[in-house]
Amino acid sequence: MTDAPIDPRYLEVFPSWLRTLGEDAVQVGATVGKLAAAGGHEGVQKYLVAGVNYIFKSLDLIPDGIDDLGYMDDAFVVRVAAALAVAEDASAKDGVVGRLADDAHQVKEFLGDDYARLEAYVKGLRRGAARGRTVDDIVGDAETRATFLQEVTAWGGGYQVPTFARDPKTLIKLKAFLSAKLA
Repeated sequence: MTDAPIDPRYLEVFPSWLRTLGEDAVQVGATVGKLAAAGGHEGVQKYLVAGVNYIFKSLDLIPDGIDDLGYMDDAFVVRVAAALAVAEDASAKDGVVGRLADDAHQVKEFLGDDYARLEAYVKGLRRGAARGRTVDDIVGDAETRATFLQEVTAWGGGYQVPTFARDPKTLIKLKAFLSAKLA
């Protein structure tokens, strides 16, 4: 972890990401549905599914119940997954996927040297599972994908925006937590 001072602008940026996380997940899910229906790029679908499926993991980088930090890892993972999807196929950079991919540069700036480890972690999520479903199951099977997309929509609709204390100590805790978990 670098010892550079943490930019206080994240005290505004990160809460905005938490405010839109539910909507972002639903929109990425809708994009996956459209890509699948159109026979879109499978690699792009896998990154997007991996990013959203992470929300359902019971053991993630930061447990969801931790005040101020619990959903920040979800917001980061969705953005890094979108950036990887766009890197896989630049035509994926439309709408929400493009916006989230653009946000990933702020994750990179915030995490510094730890970003490469987060990116590797997100790449590994393509092989992972949540709720008994792998990314390959969701991308490859229409019925499994439909169930997944219904659950994403329900999750997004019920998502309660968590608190995020606009205190520099919150940013220090977030960075330290992710650095330790990604080690």
